[in-house]
Amino acid sequence: MSAFLAAFDALILVVRQAVFVIAVVAFVVFAIDWLVRTRRINPFNPVARFYRRAVHPLTLPVERRIVRAGGLPTSAPWWTLVGVVVGGILLIVLLGFVRSTVYSAAIAATAGSAGLYYLLISWTFGILQAAVLVRVISSWLRLPEWKWWLRWSVVLSEPILRPLRRIIPPFGMMDVTPIVAWFGLQIIEGLLLR
Repeated sequence: MSAFLAAFDALILVVRQAVFVIAVVAFVVFAIDWLVRTRRINPFNPVARFYRRAVHPLTLPVERRIVRAGGLPTSAPWWTLVGVVVGGILLIVLLGFVRSTVYSAAIAATAGSAGLYYLLISWTFGILQAAVLVRVISSWLRLPEWKWWLRWSVVLSEPILRPLRRIIPPFGMMDVTPIVAWFGLQIIEGLLLR
């Protein structure tokens, strides 16, 4: 098991370095793309023609979303860079989560039934808290809840949030039930693991 964890740690280190390199290259590429879009580089320059032909199609979906939201198309390279960086960070966090999950499963397997109980409770409440967090972030980004990759969070969190919405009124435009649900799940998990 220690050899697997060492190999996984090496993989995480390589992914971190790769994400950093990709972010630096993306910064340079999207900075030049921004210079082309804002006409700080002559639009008839060979560099500008290359960027319009090669890089612009990559940022076109982001540009469409920005324009639909009322933004400027010239900001598409920067938002694409934000997407690349956030995606890289999420990949690193996901790999760290997988590593800690494998490690905790190995420790729980050696601890017998008490370890498996602890693992089952912590994983269950971790998934429920992740569902609440995904619901909150998707509501900030105004993503539709019926998308296939968000539906799981609605199915898991709605039975928790619906009763809380009946009890707790919204404060202005802010719904505080996800915060209450998050802390409530932590308290219940703590009581069950005691």
